[in-house]
Amino acid sequence: MKGSFAQYAQESSTEIILYYINGHSETFSLPISPQEFQAMLPQLLQKPWITFHLIDQTVCISTEKVMKIEIKPPINQMQGEGIFANSQRITALQRNATKFL
Repeated sequence: MKGSFAQYAQESSTEIILYYINGHSETFSLPISPQEFQAMLPQLLQKPWITFHLIDQTVCISTEKVMKIEIKPPINQMQGEGIFANSQRITALQRNATKFL
């Protein structure tokens, strides 16, 4: 996307990818800014369940089954202990990778 619409869309929505301990993942687009999501994130992670109301259904997710969350666009304002700025991913997460001889 190009132009002012792309900038508006990026600033007014947040995409999250939830990776579950069973190896599955789901992606959600949230109609809130990354800054709003950042403010909510600590409380969300402490709740046993989080709920997403979609157009055609409601999805409830057990937070204890989530092992990783990816957030787009990045939330660069997060700072503090356990947060590493200017990091680079060298390899993506791999599950059940086997090597045949």
